[in-house]
Amino acid sequence: MAPVDPHSYTDGAHPVTAHAALAFYLDFSASAIHASALLTLSAPHSGDLLLDTRALAVHSAATATAPTSPIPFSLAADADPVLGSALTLTLPPDTTSFLLTFSTSAAASALQWLSPPQTASALPFVFSQCQSVHARSVFPCHDTPAARITYSLLLNLPARLSAVAAARHVARRDPVPSDHRGAVPSDLWCAPGRIVEEFHMAQCVPPYLFAFAAGAIGSRDLGPRTRVYAEGGDTLLDDAAREFAGVEDMVKVGESLFGPYDWERFDLLVLPPSFPYGGMENPRMVFLTPTVIKGDAAGAQVVAHELAHSWTGNLITNKTNEDFWLNEGFTTYAERRIVEVVQGEERAALNMGIGWRGLNRMMERFKDNMEFTKLKPKMAGIDPDDVYSEVPYEKGFQFLWRIERQIGRPAFDEFLKKYIATFKFQSIDTETFLEFLKANVPGIENQVDLDVWIEGTGIPPDAMEPDSATYRKICTLAAEFKSGKIPSEDEVADWSGQEWELYLENLSKDVESSQVIALDERYKLSESRDYEVKVAFLQLAIPTGCRCYFNEVEKCLKQVGRMKYLRPLYSSLAKCSEEEKMLAKRIFSEAHEFYHPIARSVVESILSKHG
Repeated sequence: MAPVDPHSYTDGAHPVTAHAALAFYLDFSASAIHASALLTLSAPHSGDLLLDTRALAVHSAATATAPTSPIPFSLAADADPVLGSALTLTLPPDTTSFLLTFSTSAAASALQWLSPPQTASALPFVFSQCQSVHARSVFPCHDTPAARITYSLLLNLPARLSAVAAARHVARRDPVPSDHRGAVPSDLWCAPGRIVEEFHMAQCVPPYLFAFAAGAIGSRDLGPRTRVYAEGGDTLLDDAAREFAGVEDMVKVGESLFGPYDWERFDLLVLPPSFPYGGMENPRMVFLTPTVIKGDAAGAQVVAHELAHSWTGNLITNKTNEDFWLNEGFTTYAERRIVEVVQGEERAALNMGIGWRGLNRMMERFKDNMEFTKLKPKMAGIDPDDVYSEVPYEKGFQFLWRIERQIGRPAFDEFLKKYIATFKFQSIDTETFLEFLKANVPGIENQVDLDVWIEGTGIPPDAMEPDSATYRKICTLAAEFKSGKIPSEDEVADWSGQEWELYLENLSKDVESSQVIALDERYKLSESRDYEVKVAFLQLAIPTGCRCYFNEVEKCLKQVGRMKYLRPLYSSLAKCSEEEKMLAKRIFSEAHEFYHPIARSVVESILSKHG
């Protein structure tokens, strides 16, 4: 076997899936999908073929040309905790396509099924989150970004609900028996009160960008190619439309910087609060947490990051998770270039400053395993979710910013556009990028130590803390806090959430509880509507033993399932006294059903690590 990816059973000596025609029957009562997948290979193949699965029940396999001719298959009995179970098919000579029927389980790591009491509409809701290695829990596939696919998708759901997907919406129509290809019996597929939403994705994408959601979803138009969708009703839609009103302008800025936008539409879906990320860059349909709606258009920055992925991550993709920085480092750089144009240099510098603090914090987090401070870490046997961090984002950004400083922005912009045009709709590794860099920026390896940046641990000596008047002022005020100085109301009069976040991130962790309480009494940070500010403050308060904030911590952990907040709050509690540990365990026991499976697994890992 010639593995192409440490996180996939895909054999590099075999062809991979090029197209998937999927028919999904959404069974909300069982929290399961009953499905068929007609998979077409990139080349004819005979004999064994391996696919990735996790917690899937595979019912049948047959040739596409003769559905009554079964294909022998076996599903590994012992599931690997990271890889899942290999599905081995024994294909007849020169097979180009085959049909599988299967069902997901209630334990599918990519899917969250929300019951009516858990939604704003009091109707059921389901959504997928396939990054990094969770598409295999939705359908059998070559679940590696090295294998890009096009796909069609039929979603059969109750007619009172609607669906969206990271693909072109073709039609909403009545189901017909020829749709399902054995996913379920025809009388079930065509039952009264069911509807089919049909989608098609013509551009090839890695499987982790497969995405859909179904529930009581409404929408508002934002521009000629942008629309916002949400489950939370008219008030949430109105708030989201105001927050993201400038998205079309952002798309135009992105095009001016990085070249044509190749995905036709840039729509947004605001998910329920249990969504585990700030945003997910699914092409054509970005998924967002409702916590980015802050009422001051600051949430547009998360949108800028997901938009930037349209070029760096979606158009050019990391070949494996060991090359994840190619997605996130480039996208963080591109995001800040967009922010600089739309919101100004000072705002971009604040963004960079928060990132710089985050990168330094990651050095502390991984001090016992510095492998994960490398831009290209060795990941075999490691669950990407367990070591997900700011390193690929911020160290990757710093690397690209270092190159920009070396050759100048005009030359770097020319390089960036050429890079995107050369590798669009491809998945590449770090070595391919370095070869392209050295070929197009002759002598760069003599000016920037590429080996230290890629293979070295920690923060390279030529990384640079950002600088701006606002950034310096905030850092100075943060340094003065340890001696008891709280910023005056005049000093913070024009601060938004981002300024407060940077201030809190720069405060010494060695402060007294009385100082924390005094700061909060003046500025009510623990009650902030901006979760970035609230969580940064609570993170500061927990180690000081300020038990007066435990109710706010509990409320936060039960209202929002975003891992950016769960990870630091649970970690802070788990590292404290036995009382705080017991609090963390109680909150988790009461809230875990609310969390997405990915988030649930991360919190379980934190609580297990700290006893």
